[in-house]
Amino acid sequence: MPETVSGDTATALPPLPAQAERLIELGVPGIAGISAAELRAFAGAGGDGVLLAVHPDRAPASALAPLLRREGKSGFVVTDMHDVDRFAPHRVELPDAPLYLVGGLDRGDRMADWSPEEALPVLTEEGRSPLLLTEGIHWVLQQPAVLDRNHCFMTIGSRLIKTNGTPDARTPAIWISNGTGRDGRERRNAPKVGWCWWNNRHTWLGFASATDRRA
Repeated sequence: MPETVSGDTATALPPLPAQAERLIELGVPGIAGISAAELRAFAGAGGDGVLLAVHPDRAPASALAPLLRREGKSGFVVTDMHDVDRFAPHRVELPDAPLYLVGGLDRGDRMADWSPEEALPVLTEEGRSPLLLTEGIHWVLQQPAVLDRNHCFMTIGSRLIKTNGTPDARTPAIWISNGTGRDGRERRNAPKVGWCWWNNRHTWLGFASATDRRA
């Protein structure tokens, strides 16, 4: 069976029909404005070892993040990222369809302690494409273990473009809350959607990427 890569450890994604049922169980078809039958039909026509993703225009990060679960706690978006859904695909080509497949996933552990500015050209040179924030959430929904303390990841395929045409210096990431500050102690160990600066490095964040996307 084809495999996705999480750091140095290869882990098989669930079969596409199982991924579809997971999204149906979570209520994603209602968010995306598609039917459960449409989702099942799409999954039945695909292959193995790929991630089933919903286009971010149909299922934005703000709607998907609360569906994440870890140790019985729901995922959340940090309070100072109220504009999370404005982080859109940047220099990433998506299929023109509500549903698509993402292949060759990699959590990018080897790039831990790199900045986004350093990581992006290397990924590009390798023929890899950085994940979108929504794709990263979909990955964790299907494989919760891919979000591991001290081995979390950034999703720099999503950028917010300001009115002057330049990218916002914030870059989105998915990690595990320590329950400090505005997160609140009740959110300790919960999945967290937040952001980091474009030029900053973090020892516990890799750079998630893929090799292809297809309808």
